[in-house]
Amino acid sequence: MYLYQHQFVPKEEVAISPDDRGYYFGDGIYEVFRVYNGELFEAEGHYRRLEKSAADVRICLPYSIKELHERLIELIQLNHLQEGTVYIQVTRGSALRSHPFPSQPEPVLMAFTTEMQRPIHKMDQGITAVTADDIRWLRCDLKTLNLLPNVMAKQDALDRGADDVIWHRNGTITECSASNFMLIKNGELWTHPANNLILHGITRDVVLKLARQLQLEVHETPFLLDELKLAEEAFITGTTVEITPVISIDNVPIAQGFPGPITRQLQQAFRKHIGLA
Repeated sequence: MYLYQHQFVPKEEVAISPDDRGYYFGDGIYEVFRVYNGELFEAEGHYRRLEKSAADVRICLPYSIKELHERLIELIQLNHLQEGTVYIQVTRGSALRSHPFPSQPEPVLMAFTTEMQRPIHKMDQGITAVTADDIRWLRCDLKTLNLLPNVMAKQDALDRGADDVIWHRNGTITECSASNFMLIKNGELWTHPANNLILHGITRDVVLKLARQLQLEVHETPFLLDELKLAEEAFITGTTVEITPVISIDNVPIAQGFPGPITRQLQQAFRKHIGLA
Protein backbone atom coordinates (compact mmCIF):
# COMPACT_ATOMS: atom_id res chain seq x y z
CA MET A 1 0.00 0.00 0.00
CA TYR A 2 0.98 3.61 -0.65
CA LEU A 3 0.04 6.71 1.29
CA TYR A 4 -1.21 9.13 -1.35
CA GLN A 5 -2.50 12.45 -0.06
CA HIS A 6 -4.89 11.39 2.72
CA GLN A 7 -5.57 7.80 1.71
CA PHE A 8 -3.90 4.41 1.68
CA VAL A 9 -4.21 2.95 -1.81
CA PRO A 10 -2.58 0.20 -3.91
CA LYS A 11 0.38 1.36 -5.99
CA GLU A 12 -1.69 0.97 -9.17
CA GLU A 13 -4.15 3.59 -7.94
CA VAL A 14 -1.57 6.32 -7.37
CA ALA A 15 -2.22 8.83 -10.16
CA ILE A 16 0.32 11.68 -10.41
CA SER A 17 -0.78 14.49 -12.71
CA PRO A 18 1.47 15.29 -15.69
CA ASP A 19 1.17 18.90 -14.50
CA ASP A 20 2.76 18.09 -11.15
CA ARG A 21 5.63 20.53 -10.57
CA GLY A 22 7.73 17.68 -9.20
CA TYR A 23 7.59 16.18 -12.69
CA TYR A 24 8.32 19.46 -14.50
CA PHE A 25 10.82 21.13 -12.21
CA GLY A 26 11.84 18.69 -9.47
CA ASP A 27 9.86 21.14 -7.32
CA GLY A 28 9.59 19.03 -4.21
CA ILE A 29 11.30 17.54 -1.18
CA TYR A 30 11.74 14.04 0.21
CA GLU A 31 12.97 11.96 3.12
CA VAL A 32 14.08 8.35 3.48
CA PHE A 33 13.59 6.74 6.89
CA ARG A 34 15.24 3.50 7.97
CA VAL A 35 13.04 0.89 9.62
CA TYR A 36 14.52 -1.60 12.08
CA ASN A 37 12.31 -4.15 13.82
CA GLY A 38 9.21 -2.46 12.44
CA GLU A 39 10.08 0.95 13.91
CA LEU A 40 11.24 4.22 12.36
CA PHE A 41 14.89 4.92 13.18
CA GLU A 42 15.79 8.44 14.38
CA ALA A 43 12.36 9.67 13.30
CA GLU A 44 12.62 13.04 15.04
CA GLY A 45 15.77 13.95 13.13
CA HIS A 46 14.15 13.09 9.82
CA TYR A 47 11.03 15.11 10.66
CA ARG A 48 13.13 18.14 11.62
CA ARG A 49 15.00 17.95 8.33
CA LEU A 50 11.75 17.50 6.38
CA GLU A 51 10.28 20.58 8.06
CA LYS A 52 13.42 22.61 7.33
CA SER A 53 13.49 21.56 3.66
CA ALA A 54 9.79 22.40 3.33
CA ALA A 55 10.20 25.80 4.98
CA ASP A 56 13.27 26.76 2.93
CA VAL A 57 11.66 25.87 -0.42
CA ARG A 58 8.31 27.31 0.75
CA ILE A 59 6.20 24.17 0.48
CA CYS A 60 3.43 23.69 3.05
CA LEU A 61 3.33 20.16 4.42
CA PRO A 62 -0.20 18.72 4.13
CA TYR A 63 0.09 17.10 7.58
CA SER A 64 1.34 18.15 10.97
CA ILE A 65 4.38 16.14 12.05
CA LYS A 66 2.27 14.32 14.63
CA GLU A 67 -0.29 13.36 11.98
CA LEU A 68 2.41 12.40 9.51
CA HIS A 69 4.10 10.16 12.05
CA GLU A 70 0.82 8.39 12.77
CA ARG A 71 0.27 7.87 9.04
CA LEU A 72 3.75 6.48 8.46
CA ILE A 73 3.41 4.07 11.37
CA GLU A 74 0.11 2.90 9.90
CA LEU A 75 1.76 2.49 6.49
CA ILE A 76 4.51 0.33 8.02
CA GLN A 77 1.92 -1.82 9.73
CA LEU A 78 -0.24 -2.16 6.63
CA ASN A 79 2.77 -3.37 4.64
CA HIS A 80 4.06 -5.60 7.46
CA LEU A 81 7.50 -4.00 7.14
CA GLN A 82 10.11 -5.17 9.63
CA GLU A 83 13.36 -4.11 7.96
CA GLY A 84 13.60 -1.62 5.14
CA THR A 85 12.84 1.99 4.32
CA VAL A 86 10.00 4.46 4.17
CA TYR A 87 10.21 7.00 1.35
CA ILE A 88 8.13 10.17 1.48
CA GLN A 89 8.00 13.05 -0.96
CA VAL A 90 5.99 16.24 -1.14
CA THR A 91 5.75 18.34 -4.30
CA ARG A 92 4.37 21.85 -4.62
CA GLY A 93 1.43 20.38 -6.53
CA SER A 94 -0.10 20.60 -9.99
CA ALA A 95 -0.24 23.73 -12.14
CA LEU A 96 0.27 24.78 -15.75
CA ARG A 97 3.98 24.79 -16.52
CA SER A 98 5.33 28.15 -15.44
CA HIS A 99 8.29 28.96 -13.23
CA PRO A 100 6.50 31.18 -10.64
CA PHE A 101 4.72 29.42 -7.79
CA PRO A 102 1.03 28.76 -8.43
CA SER A 103 -1.21 31.19 -6.53
CA GLN A 104 -3.03 28.49 -4.57
CA PRO A 105 -0.80 25.41 -4.54
CA GLU A 106 -2.08 22.11 -3.19
CA PRO A 107 0.96 20.06 -2.17
CA VAL A 108 0.98 16.41 -3.21
CA LEU A 109 2.26 13.86 -0.69
CA MET A 110 3.22 10.28 -1.44
CA ALA A 111 4.89 7.67 0.74
CA PHE A 112 5.73 4.00 0.34
CA THR A 113 7.78 1.28 2.01
CA THR A 114 10.52 -0.95 0.62
CA GLU A 115 11.93 -4.09 2.17
CA MET A 116 15.69 -3.71 2.41
CA GLN A 117 18.25 -5.76 4.28
CA ARG A 118 21.27 -4.20 5.95
CA PRO A 119 24.22 -4.13 3.49
CA ILE A 120 26.24 -6.60 5.54
CA HIS A 121 28.66 -7.64 2.77
CA LYS A 122 29.67 -4.09 1.84
CA MET A 123 29.92 -3.07 5.48
CA ASP A 124 32.19 -6.04 6.08
CA GLN A 125 34.33 -5.89 2.94
CA GLY A 126 34.27 -2.17 2.13
CA ILE A 127 33.75 -0.28 -1.13
CA THR A 128 35.87 1.64 -3.61
CA ALA A 129 35.48 5.28 -4.57
CA VAL A 130 36.71 7.85 -7.06
CA THR A 131 36.94 11.62 -6.66
CA ALA A 132 35.19 14.23 -8.80
CA ASP A 133 34.43 17.95 -8.89
CA ASP A 134 31.32 18.88 -6.92
CA ILE A 135 29.49 21.13 -9.37
CA ARG A 136 26.06 21.01 -7.73
CA TRP A 137 24.13 24.05 -6.55
CA LEU A 138 24.91 25.66 -3.19
CA ARG A 139 21.96 24.38 -1.15
CA CYS A 140 22.96 20.75 -0.74
CA ASP A 141 21.56 20.87 2.80
CA LEU A 142 18.04 20.78 1.35
CA LYS A 143 16.69 17.31 0.54
CA THR A 144 15.01 18.17 -2.75
CA LEU A 145 14.01 16.08 -5.75
CA ASN A 146 16.77 17.65 -7.88
CA LEU A 147 19.09 14.65 -7.84
CA LEU A 148 20.31 14.44 -11.44
CA PRO A 149 23.86 15.54 -10.48
CA ASN A 150 23.92 12.76 -7.87
CA VAL A 151 22.62 10.22 -10.37
CA MET A 152 25.20 11.23 -12.98
CA ALA A 153 28.06 11.13 -10.46
CA LYS A 154 27.05 7.72 -9.17
CA GLN A 155 26.83 6.31 -12.69
CA ASP A 156 30.18 7.85 -13.62
CA ALA A 157 31.75 6.14 -10.61
CA LEU A 158 30.25 2.81 -11.65
CA ASP A 159 31.48 3.35 -15.22
CA ARG A 160 34.97 3.91 -13.79
CA GLY A 161 34.81 0.61 -11.93
CA ALA A 162 34.16 2.13 -8.48
CA ASP A 163 31.22 1.93 -6.10
CA ASP A 164 30.77 5.63 -5.34
CA VAL A 165 32.09 9.14 -5.85
CA ILE A 166 33.73 11.44 -3.32
CA TRP A 167 33.04 15.05 -4.26
CA HIS A 168 35.28 18.07 -3.72
CA ARG A 169 34.78 21.79 -4.34
CA ASN A 170 38.01 23.41 -5.45
CA GLY A 171 39.91 20.71 -3.60
CA THR A 172 37.81 20.69 -0.42
CA ILE A 173 36.10 17.33 0.24
CA THR A 174 32.33 17.60 0.68
CA GLU A 175 30.36 14.32 0.54
CA CYS A 176 29.35 11.39 -1.68
CA SER A 177 26.51 10.82 -4.14
CA ALA A 178 24.03 9.70 -1.47
CA SER A 179 25.98 9.67 1.79
CA ASN A 180 28.35 11.62 3.99
CA PHE A 181 32.10 11.01 4.01
CA MET A 182 34.45 10.67 6.97
CA LEU A 183 38.11 9.81 7.38
CA ILE A 184 40.43 8.89 10.20
CA LYS A 185 43.75 10.72 10.37
CA ASN A 186 46.17 10.47 13.32
CA GLY A 187 43.50 8.45 15.11
CA GLU A 188 40.99 11.32 14.87
CA LEU A 189 37.77 11.64 12.88
CA TRP A 190 37.37 14.32 10.22
CA THR A 191 34.27 15.27 8.25
CA HIS A 192 32.95 18.33 6.44
CA PRO A 193 30.90 20.68 8.64
CA ALA A 194 27.12 20.59 8.33
CA ASN A 195 26.68 23.76 6.30
CA ASN A 196 24.96 24.43 2.97
CA LEU A 197 27.49 22.37 0.99
CA ILE A 198 26.45 18.95 2.32
CA LEU A 199 23.29 17.16 3.36
CA HIS A 200 22.98 17.10 7.13
CA GLY A 201 22.85 13.33 7.41
CA ILE A 202 20.82 11.76 10.21
CA THR A 203 23.19 8.80 10.36
CA ARG A 204 26.09 11.28 10.21
CA ASP A 205 24.84 12.87 13.43
CA VAL A 206 24.45 9.48 15.12
CA VAL A 207 27.97 8.43 14.13
CA LEU A 208 29.50 11.66 15.43
CA LYS A 209 27.75 11.16 18.77
CA LEU A 210 28.97 7.56 18.92
CA ALA A 211 32.50 8.68 18.06
CA ARG A 212 32.51 11.16 20.93
CA GLN A 213 31.17 8.48 23.27
CA LEU A 214 34.16 6.36 22.22
CA GLN A 215 36.35 9.35 23.14
CA LEU A 216 37.47 9.96 19.60
CA GLU A 217 38.55 13.46 18.72
CA VAL A 218 36.01 14.73 16.17
CA HIS A 219 36.74 17.53 13.68
CA GLU A 220 33.78 18.96 11.75
CA THR A 221 36.24 20.93 9.67
CA PRO A 222 36.89 21.24 5.92
CA PHE A 223 39.81 19.17 4.68
CA LEU A 224 41.50 18.94 1.33
CA LEU A 225 41.65 16.40 -1.44
CA ASP A 226 45.37 15.90 -0.81
CA GLU A 227 44.60 14.76 2.75
CA LEU A 228 42.94 11.63 1.42
CA LYS A 229 46.47 10.34 0.90
CA LEU A 230 47.03 10.64 4.66
CA ALA A 231 43.86 8.78 5.62
CA GLU A 232 44.38 5.83 7.93
CA GLU A 233 40.74 4.83 7.43
CA ALA A 234 37.75 6.17 5.51
CA PHE A 235 34.05 5.41 5.46
CA ILE A 236 30.66 6.69 4.35
CA THR A 237 27.57 7.11 6.49
CA GLY A 238 23.93 7.11 5.46
CA THR A 239 20.43 5.82 6.07
CA THR A 240 20.81 2.77 3.83
CA VAL A 241 24.60 2.26 4.06
CA GLU A 242 24.97 2.77 7.84
CA ILE A 243 28.79 2.85 8.24
CA THR A 244 30.45 1.41 5.15
CA PRO A 245 34.27 1.38 4.90
CA VAL A 246 36.01 2.88 1.87
CA ILE A 247 39.07 0.75 1.13
CA SER A 248 40.29 2.42 -2.07
CA ILE A 249 40.13 5.96 -3.47
CA ASP A 250 41.18 6.65 -7.06
CA ASN A 251 42.72 3.16 -7.13
CA VAL A 252 44.92 3.91 -4.10
CA PRO A 253 44.29 1.52 -1.16
CA ILE A 254 43.24 2.92 2.21
CA ALA A 255 44.50 1.00 5.28
CA GLN A 256 46.14 -1.60 3.01
CA GLY A 257 42.75 -2.19 1.40
CA PHE A 258 40.93 -3.39 4.52
CA PRO A 259 38.42 -1.76 6.90
CA GLY A 260 40.27 -0.25 9.85
CA PRO A 261 39.86 -0.78 13.61
CA ILE A 262 38.16 2.55 14.37
CA THR A 263 35.63 1.92 11.61
CA ARG A 264 34.95 -1.48 13.16
CA GLN A 265 34.50 0.13 16.58
CA LEU A 266 31.98 2.56 15.19
CA GLN A 267 30.12 -0.19 13.34
CA GLN A 268 29.81 -2.17 16.56
CA ALA A 269 28.59 0.89 18.45
CA PHE A 270 26.04 1.56 15.71
CA ARG A 271 24.75 -2.02 15.84
CA LYS A 272 24.28 -1.61 19.57
CA HIS A 273 22.53 1.70 19.02
CA ILE A 274 19.95 0.09 16.74
CA GLY A 275 19.47 -2.82 19.09
CA LEU A 276 21.22 -5.52 17.05
CA ALA A 277 24.36 -6.09 19.14
